[in-house]
Amino acid sequence: MLARLKRLFLYDDWANREALGAASTPRALALVAHVLGTEWLWLARVRGQPSPVPVWPDWDAPRCAQEAERLRPEWQRLLEAAGDEELGRAVEYVNSKGEPWSSTVEDVLLHVVLHSAYHRGQAAANVREAGGEPAYTDFIHAVRTGRIA
Repeated sequence: MLARLKRLFLYDDWANREALGAASTPRALALVAHVLGTEWLWLARVRGQPSPVPVWPDWDAPRCAQEAERLRPEWQRLLEAAGDEELGRAVEYVNSKGEPWSSTVEDVLLHVVLHSAYHRGQAAANVREAGGEPAYTDFIHAVRTGRIA
């Protein structure tokens, strides 16, 4: 599972950057910023720390690019240090509604990738509705074109 998660996070990083490059509307940019802000939140939760940024940050494209660049090595460090025991560890947190929850690290990591894909899809739809060309961020496209191994 760890090898699959590492590969998914390589994909997630690539797809986030692609989506940012195509975020030609304010709404699409806000969605990409949300993806990055939420990734910081979940990384902090896994580490037992407070989030360093808001879930819906008001970031411009250069700031989003900077945060994506900062996130990549943080996820890599977390995944390199993880093993089966770490993936099964419970993460205790309080959600945005103030409700206490517990999820395994593995479930959190899968959620991060799926949540990001969901909002990248919203950003792509918004760009297309505005007459633009959204990023092509399908996982299989990334694999077929060698973006990820």
